[in-house]
Amino acid sequence: MLECNRAKPVSTALSAKLTNLLAQWIATSCRPISVVENFGLELVLQAATGDPFYKLPARRTIMRRIHDQHAEQKAAKNEKMVEARCVALTGDHWTSINNDNYLGVTVHLIDASWEIHSFTFGVMKTEQRHFAEACARQFLDVANHWGIADKISTIGTDSAPNMVAAGRLLPFEHLPCVAHVVQRAIVMSLREGGFDGALAKCRKVVGHFKHSPANLDELNVQQASLGQVQEPLVQDVPTRWNSTLEMIKRVMRNRDALHTTLSQQKHNVALPTNAEYEKLAKLEKLLEPCRYITELLGGDKYVSCSVVLPALCHLQHAMKISDDDPAYIVRFKAAFTMDLNQRSEKLNLEWLKVATALDPRFKDLKCLPRAEREPVWAKLSELVKGEEPALQPLGEENPEPPKKKTALLLMGSDSESDEETPVDNTVERYKVEPCASLDQCPLKWWSEHTAVYGKMAHIARKYLGTPATTVPCERLFSLAGHIVQKRRSSLSPENVNKLVCLSEWWKKEK
Repeated sequence: MLECNRAKPVSTALSAKLTNLLAQWIATSCRPISVVENFGLELVLQAATGDPFYKLPARRTIMRRIHDQHAEQKAAKNEKMVEARCVALTGDHWTSINNDNYLGVTVHLIDASWEIHSFTFGVMKTEQRHFAEACARQFLDVANHWGIADKISTIGTDSAPNMVAAGRLLPFEHLPCVAHVVQRAIVMSLREGGFDGALAKCRKVVGHFKHSPANLDELNVQQASLGQVQEPLVQDVPTRWNSTLEMIKRVMRNRDALHTTLSQQKHNVALPTNAEYEKLAKLEKLLEPCRYITELLGGDKYVSCSVVLPALCHLQHAMKISDDDPAYIVRFKAAFTMDLNQRSEKLNLEWLKVATALDPRFKDLKCLPRAEREPVWAKLSELVKGEEPALQPLGEENPEPPKKKTALLLMGSDSESDEETPVDNTVERYKVEPCASLDQCPLKWWSEHTAVYGKMAHIARKYLGTPATTVPCERLFSLAGHIVQKRRSSLSPENVNKLVCLSEWWKKEK
């Protein structure tokens, strides 16, 4: 009784704050709304507040707060859209666990202070079949809803035929996802390289341990006895990027533990032979550059569009056939190079070339043949002539891409850049500027040189703000999968959209 007499009831202000925080926690951590009916959570909050009579808010109250918070956050995002002069979109479709289809769209831009922004526009439920006309109309609906139809520069999608056709129908530049191109080239070249037998054995070994907890426990014991990290094996999936490489690396690292464990079991699993292990080691070296490039181009916190052509140039260099290569490596490299070249022709090369020229790290255009360099500068000159004066920068610093990954792009150049004599115009002055180092942020460089290259500043924002891949959408769908679960499959499309947006927006603010 004394405890109850001394306890003070929670004030109205604190109760409102707790309700807001609960709504934010539910959205950010992808918790079910029904968590507010949890007796244990109520006990925790009663102990924290010192009020033994505190009651959790009702589900309807939490949903109202989530809707209010979404409206507040969306208003802040709308302000960014009003201030922006140009934006880029990425989009893709996703099917939920209850077989509903959603269109996910993300937006990317560089503001007046040369800070890069990337966030979700939403996941909208779609009822129509994914014909090109329907996809194009859905993208236009999103653009009109946010009032940015006249500001969109590019839209990035995967290379599915319907998305490519939709890109042709839209009044924006279309950029196919470069990561999809690279990963598809890997899948095609693996078929031609003669690695099927070794990879099939790896998959069977991995399945033997993944499908049996007892087998996995015995493997962990062997790993510990050998002083290795107790790590699980990884099964490769054609649609999961770099999963084949990760499977090979795990099998190679745990080779001794696998042999010892399997020698003590009754099974019909065939381990790779020494010759096949040698093949896998060579394949691992071939796939490593592809992983670096995929991860480098998949970032959304730094400039990626201007890195595409240097990255592809590096891959071409890594896949050059040498006299010491065995026949199966020659077949792999030849198939990879041919497939990559064919798919690269379908990329928006004109856009990518201008983006590369506007990146002070790669403006020497070493990744292009000499004959293709001058037309890029001519195109940039045309863009500058038709450009309005750019906004003044505020000099903010920006995130930088990983140094180790960008250092890879030093390789693969076919020649040195040509020396030019300076002349009195913006583009020519820019051409003779010294190239920035690979570890320097191009946005920081532009923030320091906008006063000199005024008209080029807006063009640089437009081109450098374009993402090279649709990885932001892939991440969005991973988040949506945590929200639309079996226990939450009846969420309305409106609530799915608001929960996904709030979770992504708040996580990025942190």
